[in-house]
Amino acid sequence: MAEVLETKKREQVGSSATERLRRSGRVPAVLYGHGEANEHLSVPAKQVKTLLRRHSKAVELAGDVKETALVSQVQWDPLGIEVLHLDLIRVNLKELVQVTVAIHRQGDAAGIRQGGLLIDNVHEVEIECSAGQIPESISLNVTDLELGGQKTAADLDLPEGVTLVTPVETVLAHVEQPKGASEEPADALAEPEVISKGGDKAGEEG
Repeated sequence: MAEVLETKKREQVGSSATERLRRSGRVPAVLYGHGEANEHLSVPAKQVKTLLRRHSKAVELAGDVKETALVSQVQWDPLGIEVLHLDLIRVNLKELVQVTVAIHRQGDAAGIRQGGLLIDNVHEVEIECSAGQIPESISLNVTDLELGGQKTAADLDLPEGVTLVTPVETVLAHVEQPKGASEEPADALAEPEVISKGGDKAGEEG
């Protein structure tokens, strides 16, 4: 289900007007696409935070402008904390769109119990589906991922109606041996062995 954003039209678009808008708890946005005129809007900052927290892509615009749209671009402040601006593109819920969605890792990799480290190589993948069926995330089950093994985009659990755009051979996660793990046990064993031999020799000489 698409998130709902309550819109208000913006009459002023200058920097000072934008600052006043942000201080009032709203985020400036622009709606474009489908050959129609751009609409300068504002939406509640709280709704934007909820939208981003849920990784939602499709939105239903209510209020002054009633449209279905996709979040095309998000502009953040230099610290990456506050959203400064949203770009929204008009869509029909039935039309095919290409979007980037997050990967949701499931399960505990077997390689971790074997002493390995699970590394996420990629956190998002690109997919194609209808605008009304964009998933919040795509699942990747790593339960059977052993030490030295890897999972590729081909291993993703794609929902019905979703096509993968990211190349299937793209490595998403792998389990590797921690650096120095193989040398440390050998060193640890070598030291007592030398001491043991020295002790034997000392006993023989005495």
